[in-house]
Amino acid sequence: MERYRVLIKRTAADELGRIPKKDLRRIVERIRSLGDEPRPQGCEKLSAQERYRIRQGVYRVVYSIDDAGRKVEKVGHRSEVYRK
Repeated sequence: MERYRVLIKRTAADELGRIPKKDLRRIVERIRSLGDEPRPQGCEKLSAQERYRIRQGVYRVVYSIDDAGRKVEKVGHRSEVYRK
C-alpha cells in the first residue's frame, strides 16, 4: 500500500506551536503515523462529518481523509478542539 502524504493546515501548525514540548513529541508521532495507517486503532469518525479524530492524552487530532492525501485540520486540548 502506498504511503499517504500528511498535509497540515497553517491553523493546525499554529495550534501545535502552543502545545507544551513534553506533549508535542507524542502528538507529532501520532500525526506522522497517519501516513501509514489513515484509520488507526482507536480513531473515531465524527458524526455527520467526513472527519476523524485520534486522541493523544488530553489533546485531539481532527483530520479528514481524501484520495489526494490527508489534511490535519485542528489540534488542541479536548476542552477546546470541537469548538468552531
